[in-house]
Amino acid sequence: MKVLLIKDVKGLGKAGELKEVKDGYGKNFLIGNGLALHAKNDVMKKHESEMKKQALQDAAELAKLKNIEIELGKVTLRVKRKLGANGSLFGAVTKDEIAHELLEQHTIEIDKKTIEISNPMKATGIFELTIKLGHGIHAPLKLEIIGE
Repeated sequence: MKVLLIKDVKGLGKAGELKEVKDGYGKNFLIGNGLALHAKNDVMKKHESEMKKQALQDAAELAKLKNIEIELGKVTLRVKRKLGANGSLFGAVTKDEIAHELLEQHTIEIDKKTIEISNPMKATGIFELTIKLGHGIHAPLKLEIIGE
């Protein structure tokens, strides 16, 4: 009996795979527990159309992320902060501030969790940041901290 796995099954395969199994195992365990569907023509056609749809969505999302990566490469984000008596900042520039300023200044919306800061930025100057956009795309961002 051929089944299309809906969920990952340990020792058998991952979701979306087509597997040949014994009739009792397929009907009673896999299909009975909602882990698989009987691989009939209509089920296979529906699965193929869903896979094509998912591939198109992934391609569109990847193109969008590539555009954001190109935009971020061109941007120099400027953040103004008050300085203390010794010339250092009051506190560090946070990921939340960076995401907010990026939206305000350049209308690029990113999640603050995607910003990687290796060391706290507590001084003025230019810093190089990396933003993880997803799908293995890492965009560089220049951040200039200006003292007031």
